[in-house]
Amino acid sequence: MRRLNSWLSRLGTAGVIGVGVLLAAAGFYVSTFVPAERELAAQRLAAEHLRTRMPHQLVSAGGRADALRRFHNLFPPVEKLADELEQLYGLARAAQLELQQGKYQLEKRGAGLRSYRVILPIRGTFPQIREFVGAVLKTMPIASVDALRFERQKVGEALLEAQVRFTLHFQPREDTEAR
Repeated sequence: MRRLNSWLSRLGTAGVIGVGVLLAAAGFYVSTFVPAERELAAQRLAAEHLRTRMPHQLVSAGGRADALRRFHNLFPPVEKLADELEQLYGLARAAQLELQQGKYQLEKRGAGLRSYRVILPIRGTFPQIREFVGAVLKTMPIASVDALRFERQKVGEALLEAQVRFTLHFQPREDTEAR
């Protein structure tokens, strides 16, 4: 105790305050900076691990062209159009709908998917029409519904006159892909 008192008296008031500030700074450093440095080292290690696990892949025009070609290959060629239409008619028959004369048009656009528009006037109850449209969307992933129109001749009538407009999507032609 004597030693401590003599040491404090030699330091004086300014020295005691300086030692207190040094001890507070050391405590602050140990409680703040050391954990932050450990966290930073762990994050750097994790980043280095990810960098070595997944090497960078350069994106090139060839890569995008391959991705586009793979996307187009998800769709059937236009030569399968008759099969797709037969499947569409089969779904209408399964829903017990009356099909009337429809309109069909193959749209010619630039490069990209080919579109075949189908406008089907149908007659049936609302649940039958809903079942048909749902079945088409579920079993024919190349089909999209563009429009639905319902009309009832009389208020109490169960049958509806409806018009459904589908688009069937097909692979682009080979000569448009090369452009």
